[in-house]
Amino acid sequence: MSRVARGDKDAFSALYDALSGIVFGLVVRVVRNRAQSEEVAQEVMIDLWRQAARYRPDQGSVLSWAATLAHRRAVDRVRSAQAAINREQDQAARQQARPFDEVAEQVETRLESEQVRRCMRGLTEIQRQAVTLAYYQGLTYREVAETLRTPLPTIKTRMRDGLIRLRDCMGVTT
Repeated sequence: MSRVARGDKDAFSALYDALSGIVFGLVVRVVRNRAQSEEVAQEVMIDLWRQAARYRPDQGSVLSWAATLAHRRAVDRVRSAQAAINREQDQAARQQARPFDEVAEQVETRLESEQVRRCMRGLTEIQRQAVTLAYYQGLTYREVAETLRTPLPTIKTRMRDGLIRLRDCMGVTT
């Protein structure tokens, strides 16, 4: 391994011949797909070449180090493949969601609009003005106060009271 770490191609060739079959056998047991196992085994052998300087003989044999790298790579490949399958299944499930019913949606929107109009008629005139300016014209509290020439705290109180009445009228629960 020290020769492989220095870039000795002949040493790596001998290492490859000695370990590639064992690495492939270990990987194929985990991955269970021959083509993917060949790819993973090649990646492991490349890792052995690139990381040869990291090998520590006092921590185990070259075979056990290679087997550890192979097992980790194989498990990563299986997890990656499973994640891809899960993403595809999730996407398919989302695409099979209920189709959009345009007519029902229009009816529901119309009913909600009628209910909002009815509830807005139940507000006092000053509450209705404040709510209309804020929610239908998009003004901020400060802009509503300036438009109505009313102090900001008064506008906030009108808006709060009006929204509470609207919530109660619409039957919204908090």
